[in-house]
Order: sequence, then C-alpha cells, then structure tokens
Amino acid sequence: MIQENISLKPFNTFGIEASTRYFGRFSSVEELNQILTSNKDKELLILGGGSNILLTKNFDGLTLINEIKGFEITKNDGTDVIVKSGAGEVWHEFVLKCIENNFSGVENLSLIPGSVGASPMQNIGAYGVEIKDVFESVEAYHIPTGELHTFSKEECEFGYRESVFKRKYKGQYVIIYVSYKLSLSAPKVNTSYGAIESELKEMNISTPSIKDVSQAVINIRSSKLPNPKEIGNAGSFFKNPVISKELFDKLIVEFPTIPNYPAENDGKKIAAGWLIEQCGWKGKTLGHYGVHKLQALVLVNYKGATGTEIYDLSSSIIKDVEDKFGITLEREVNIL
Repeated sequence: MIQENISLKPFNTFGIEASTRYFGRFSSVEELNQILTSNKDKELLILGGGSNILLTKNFDGLTLINEIKGFEITKNDGTDVIVKSGAGEVWHEFVLKCIENNFSGVENLSLIPGSVGASPMQNIGAYGVEIKDVFESVEAYHIPTGELHTFSKEECEFGYRESVFKRKYKGQYVIIYVSYKLSLSAPKVNTSYGAIESELKEMNISTPSIKDVSQAVINIRSSKLPNPKEIGNAGSFFKNPVISKELFDKLIVEFPTIPNYPAENDGKKIAAGWLIEQCGWKGKTLGHYGVHKLQALVLVNYKGATGTEIYDLSSSIIKDVEDKFGITLEREVNIL
C-alpha cells in the first residue's frame, strides 16, 4: 500500500526531518514489480537501513523500504560456503549469523550500520577487509525492464567505497539478494589493521577465534563511534583519500606523523579523520550539530539539525583540509 506525505526521520540514521510525497515497502520481487508498474511516473528512492544518506530536502517522489529477507547456504564444498542473503537483512545481524555458523570472512565488518543490500553498492569495508574480498554475486532488479540481472565480482567494478551501482548504474537497479563466499576451514583471522591486536590483548586473548575478532571490533567501534539511536549520524562521512607518491613525499616532510597506508599505483591512503583533526574540527559543536568528540570522521546531529546544516559543515571541513594539506576530501555519504 502506498502512503502519502510520510516523514523520513525514522528511516535515516542522521535523524533528519524530511518528508517523502509517496512511501511504501516491499518484501519480495513480486511486490516491488507491482509497486513500480503502478508508479512508473514517479522518481524513486530506495532505502535499506538509511545509514548512508543525508537528506537536505523533502523528496517529491516515491520512497521504498527494502525488506527482502533470507539467509540461505547455496553451496558448501567443505572448504568454502556460499551464503545468499536478502538485501533487506540488517548487516550486523547477518555477520553475527555467519559467525554463529563458523563462516569466516566478515567478522572484521561487525557493527557496520545499514543493510545487506548496501554492502556491494558501497563496497563497505573496515579493519583491513572489504566486501570485494568475500563477494560472490548480486541479484538486482532492473527498474526500466523489470528483469532480474546477476552481477559477478568483476561486473560490479569494485573500488574504494565504489561499485557500478553507485556511479555507472546509479538509480537503475534495486539490489535484491547478495551472495558471499566465506571460509569453513581453519579461518585465518585478520587482526593486523587498526587497534584489533591491542583490543584482543585487553581481552586477554592470544589465539583469537572469528567470534573474538568480531567482539574486538564491536568493542572498538562502540568506544569510538556514537550509536545512531542516541546521536544522529551516518558513520564515516568522508572517504580516506588516496594521494600520489609525489604529494605524500612533500607532506611527510612537513607532517612526519601523518597516518598512511599503501594504495594502488604506488600511492598512499591517508587517514581522513587525522586530517580533519589537524584542522581543529574534532569535537567542534555548532549548536545542535557538529563533529564527534571521539572520531573526527563522524558528523553528528545532536537534535534538530537540518540536512543543509550538516552538508554546509562538511563543505567547511573539505575547504579547510584542502587549504592546509592540498587534499580534497570526498563525501562517502549519499546526498539527497
């Protein structure tokens, strides 16, 4: 059933007050097809967990909530397993279910907000792991034709927080199911990135299981990142920029402690949070919104901020980082 003039505040983790002209939900391909067939003239916005969007205005089209569920093992050869999940599943709940079944590969991605359907769109990543590392395929509904298409890893053209669904095919597909290839045999845990190793030491664990790694990640994220149910936010607002070796060589002379990681083409990935912090933005509050006190990558809505205020704040941060370091930050969050 399509409703009219519905608030989207409950459906975006920033907690921004904005409305949609038309609103509906779907839990199957059949329901989606029926809704879209009857509403071909309307602009479309698909939401999952609403954790990667900033609403700067009301939406005059049709907003649909993807509620397609499912957790199915489609292949098990004793070494690897392929798990197919509905796009409407909560991502963290999917991760926990994988850990419960001793399927390794996604434990480092624990507690990332949002839905399963957003994972290939954004090529979500954390603590040394990205979706492309465990991705098998995605089934997506082609909006213009109503056909279901299957995309392989190569066809998704994954990049850093990028895929064909975010650029090349933006607005053309609705992700329905995502399949992941996970390991069953003697999991090799990835603890080398960030603070995982030190957190495991705090937990008195020397030989961690995938459940231990997941708990370590949960502990770290909980200590650094605000809970969207308590403080409105969309997680990391900016991407970590990748810069050329030439620019890095200049910056390291002036800023010898600049956090950096190897990147493609001999470049360097720079910690955006550190750049923002050096510009004095960490913990800065502007009335009812600002930059989180523990993580400069996270912009927050304490209560009552507009999407435009958050967007303008991000623009000020981008300008300051560019002026100080010659690096242009890119927003990770989708802007409407």
